[in-house]
Amino acid sequence: MHHTNHWYGHAHVLAEYCGLDDTANPPRIDGVLQHGWNVGSGLGPRTRRAPGKTVYVWSEQVRRRAWSMGLRETIVVGSPFLYLLATQARDGVHPDDGPPREGTLWYPFHGWEKQSVEGDHERLIEEILATEPGPVTFCLYWHEYGNPVIRAAYERAGRVICNGYRGNLREQTEQKFLHNQLAELRRHRRVASNRLSSAVMYGTAAGCTPAVYGDPMYLAEEDVATAQRIRRRWPELHGADVDLAAARRTALDELGDGYLASPAELRTLLGWDDVAAIAPTARTEMTPAEMAPARVAVAA
Repeated sequence: MHHTNHWYGHAHVLAEYCGLDDTANPPRIDGVLQHGWNVGSGLGPRTRRAPGKTVYVWSEQVRRRAWSMGLRETIVVGSPFLYLLATQARDGVHPDDGPPREGTLWYPFHGWEKQSVEGDHERLIEEILATEPGPVTFCLYWHEYGNPVIRAAYERAGRVICNGYRGNLREQTEQKFLHNQLAELRRHRRVASNRLSSAVMYGTAAGCTPAVYGDPMYLAEEDVATAQRIRRRWPELHGADVDLAAARRTALDELGDGYLASPAELRTLLGWDDVAAIAPTARTEMTPAEMAPARVAVAA
């Protein structure tokens, strides 16, 4: 299986949704799964795939972009985050279970192994604290969380967390990454960042009011024109105060709401129909309810 399919525990989330054993290594996905929200083909610019292998994308608009870029073997399946919401709804977890939401969960734009973020974190923190009405929790990506200077700057301003390590080459993957993220999002009233990202989309789908403002910062050698185009293309998700209804419609659309497959359908699409030898303890038969299209429960 392509190693990026394991990132953020995505393959484990899909296995759980399909009724398979999500605690062990999930079955091999027969292609490459989009691992994050982006404005290209769904794949990262450095992602390699075997010719002819399926690209599983989150939304129809990504499929159209991928087609225009020459990736013709694409299937729209929706995002793993929406499958997690659907799984929890199926299991009786209500979006508003738990204590009342308060404060803001803020995701600073992050770098990764080959590109670090260039920007003034102290100045961004000042703007955040001057803008947000309640307590702020800063969720740092593992790359910045492991940087003692950057981490200390945010720790001086509020609570600092990390959802876990993304994983690499199927090693050290935090299988419950999305579960951790969803639990934190449901504790907060707002979700915000200085760049439109998967986290902002997830938070909006999970019932938070989104905001995108502040110095966007940039990655070393980043295509700045593309980053700037994002702000023009999705204005309804930018600013300290947004129209929640419009933002939620956009976020759900970008995450693939309406395209989620039933567990039985998804198993077929991913090449998981014959899983007895891989997950002998898993159920191989779906009930009629589980074969129905997924429904995502979104907080009011």
